[in-house]
Amino acid sequence: MAFFNDILTKLGLKKPVATPAKPVVQPGAANVRPVGDLLGNLTKAAPVKPAAMEMVDVVSKLNALAKANPQKLDWKVSIVDLLKLLGIDSSLTSRKELAKELGCPTDLMGDSAKMNVWLHKAVLARIAQNGGNVPANLLD
Repeated sequence: MAFFNDILTKLGLKKPVATPAKPVVQPGAANVRPVGDLLGNLTKAAPVKPAAMEMVDVVSKLNALAKANPQKLDWKVSIVDLLKLLGIDSSLTSRKELAKELGCPTDLMGDSAKMNVWLHKAVLARIAQNGGNVPANLLD
């Protein structure tokens, strides 16, 4: 979900993917055994609880972007305006790519108006699922 990940990143819901650092290998470290008992049996670690999802105030962010934008963009109604506010390509080609990524029904893909309505609701729902505070009236 590369296209949608860009949306999450721009809203502060996902950190940009960092390139993992290469492990530093010390000379002679190849002979180090994992921690365990004398027979080499590894001890079981306690289960790790997932961290609670932090809520991000996307409404305030998007409203601030809309206020600062010279165009009258209504992100609450239009997927094109939402993408423009985030500085993401809002062309039909890009919206179709995003719609495919999010699983838009095939019968809606041929009608850009219907696809846009579906896509707007799907993007807002996914933002909410990823910790964004999207008002309930925008999710219906």
